[in-house]
Amino acid sequence: MDSQWRNFSLVFVVAAAVVTLTFGPAWALEGAGSGEEAAPPIPDFSGIWLHPLPGFEPLPSGPTALVNRSRRANGTGDILKLNGDYTNPILKPAAAEVVKRHAELGINGIGDPNPRNQCWPAGVPFVFTNGPTQLLQQPERVTILYAYDHQVRRVRLNQPHPAQVTPSWYGDSVGHLEGDTLVIDTVGIKLGRYSMVDWYGTPHTDALHVVERYRLLDSAAAKEGFERDARQHNVAQGMRNPNARGKYLQLQFTVEDKDVFTSPWIATMTYGSGGSDPTGWEEQACAENIQWYSGKDADVPRADAPDF
Repeated sequence: MDSQWRNFSLVFVVAAAVVTLTFGPAWALEGAGSGEEAAPPIPDFSGIWLHPLPGFEPLPSGPTALVNRSRRANGTGDILKLNGDYTNPILKPAAAEVVKRHAELGINGIGDPNPRNQCWPAGVPFVFTNGPTQLLQQPERVTILYAYDHQVRRVRLNQPHPAQVTPSWYGDSVGHLEGDTLVIDTVGIKLGRYSMVDWYGTPHTDALHVVERYRLLDSAAAKEGFERDARQHNVAQGMRNPNARGKYLQLQFTVEDKDVFTSPWIATMTYGSGGSDPTGWEEQACAENIQWYSGKDADVPRADAPDF
């Protein structure tokens, strides 16, 4: 009987080791098993997160994102008349003129091309506003999926930027944990025909640098961000329920570009949980629906030569 019990115990230990290796935590817990004090639990940012268009939640004070000067009767920004506040002191004079030209199109209802309606890669931070967002958390990377037009970002964890960064549409992104916060640093964001920081046409240069800080919130902590957002945009049904109990994700991001902005500026995005069920993830291919609201066809990216 003792021999049988020893054999069973050995099998159980081996099986437990296999399970631990296969289904281990997203990041290894430093000090575990070494006699040191165990690290705090790793936050799980995985899941689908929802935020209404068109985006950024300006802070109540300090250098922060542009707002829409065109307002509806209820006081929220009019998404059909994108009229960015070109008097915002974060803008250098040349950048303010660019925003003002975009505003002239928006307030006259002519329509203003941007990466979303022209089917171009959105880049950072514009892509933060591109509808449902899914985070996939793994030990060595975080993959961020944006539902609109199948856009993808890959964030390497606990690694530096290379000495020479090759510009790309979403830049070179590296991340690490600071307590309960996931910090992502992005540089090397490529310039394209419709590159802009936000829906108001705010430009950027190749000096653009964006730092994202993601943290999980309960409903009480998320309320303040939702209230700031509601003053700027429509309230998305089901996302502002004060009695909701669940998990929320807040992204606080800092943007700097010495050639465009007078100082770094900060804004947030507060996301409601869309759960983790991928069956609600609808395919949205921009190039299959290229007539945007101006009545014109989008300037869909086209190859200069056949691929084969």
